[in-house]
Amino acid sequence: MSRILVVEDEPRIASFLLKGLKAAGFSAEATASGTEAISLAVSGETDLIILDVGLPDVDGFTVLEQIRGQGVRVPVIMLTARSSVAARVKGLESGADDYVPKPFSFEELLARVRLRLRDEAVVGASDPMRLSHDGLVLDLRRRVMEVSGAAVELSAREFALAETFMRHPGQVLSRQQLLSTVWGYDFDPGSNVVEVYVSYLRGKIGKERILNVRGMGYRLV
Repeated sequence: MSRILVVEDEPRIASFLLKGLKAAGFSAEATASGTEAISLAVSGETDLIILDVGLPDVDGFTVLEQIRGQGVRVPVIMLTARSSVAARVKGLESGADDYVPKPFSFEELLARVRLRLRDEAVVGASDPMRLSHDGLVLDLRRRVMEVSGAAVELSAREFALAETFMRHPGQVLSRQQLLSTVWGYDFDPGSNVVEVYVSYLRGKIGKERILNVRGMGYRLV
């Protein structure tokens, strides 16, 4: 049974999450303290962390930086009422695996939890520097991609985009998520750079592999 740590200082939300996660078959515990969350995370007894940004003692960004700095690599899903791009980018750059703004749908959060745990199981059973999905192989050490056994040359941005998709197979990634992850602050929000590079990548790995989900984003199928 997967063990989930909920780090949330609002009792109502924490209770809601614990009940939902336990009903879904997970073992879950909660804390409102960032300091305690760090201790629990480094204990090695947690498989996934749901981490609120606004904590009373140590904010979620600091908690995340502390646990990543101590070598804790469990998936972390951040929760926050802050909806700005800067806040989302800071979370991702601090080491978050996913970002869910408040208010949120529990069904969506549960789907993200299951996806992260599934990804962790796949990565843990193989070489973490080699991503594989349905005939695609991305070697992060050599910066090489193979499509059905054949090497494909990618630019630096194309490689980063491919890595983002292959770390989240089957998940719909919004244009904003791709901009934040692949381009960081180095982009014009009004440009069509995502569409252009998705087109480039499709041309090299197969158009049918990246699905356009109308009004939502893109998904590696």
